[in-house]
Amino acid sequence: MLKKVMRQVKQHRQFILFIGLMLVFRSAVADWNHVPSGSMLPTIVQGDRILVNKMAYDLRLPFTNITLVKLAEPERGDIITFDSAVADKKLVKRIIGLPGDTVSMRNNRLYLNGQAINYEASSQTVTDWREAFSDERKAFSDMQEALPGKPHAIRLHASPSRLANFGPVTVPQGHYLTLGDNRDASADSRVIGFIPREEITGKAHRVAFSNDPEHYYWFRNERWLMPI
Repeated sequence: MLKKVMRQVKQHRQFILFIGLMLVFRSAVADWNHVPSGSMLPTIVQGDRILVNKMAYDLRLPFTNITLVKLAEPERGDIITFDSAVADKKLVKRIIGLPGDTVSMRNNRLYLNGQAINYEASSQTVTDWREAFSDERKAFSDMQEALPGKPHAIRLHASPSRLANFGPVTVPQGHYLTLGDNRDASADSRVIGFIPREEITGKAHRVAFSNDPEHYYWFRNERWLMPI
């Protein structure tokens, strides 16, 4: 029996080596992750497969979370993947608060270190969310959040969730505060707390490809290799 196994291994050693190297690559270098929820709308949509750079911040021992070398620190605005011990699953969120930052939210408006973040919708600065929902039939509104260093789109619902207010809180050392871009439909740091640095597994930077679950999982050509 052992001889048969060894013979099969020898006959297929190139294929076995390829599979092994691919697994190591996906574990420690780069991978793609399926996004099943809408917590990062409108930036990431359901059905996206996002490319994740697993060496953006750390060089890790393959198949483990053991860091061999720290390569960089996460930055405000980065979209990260992390293995949340609190949620007991891998999550994708955006970093809003760095260690030492003071962050608060009032009626879905962010305040960072005492400064209100600016928002724009339809190329006009928004000072009152009611302006974004002037059409009462709108269930949600997308707008631009001027996060320092990384302006990006967010989605707000016409009826704010219970998560629309928090803080002020100060991010402890070695931790990060994350939010989903779909502010009224995201279980982020407002639910699971600050994210420990060691839980962060990579930086998402591009959509590899996307399938539309509402249309028989057909490819969305317009999202092919789209930066996020």
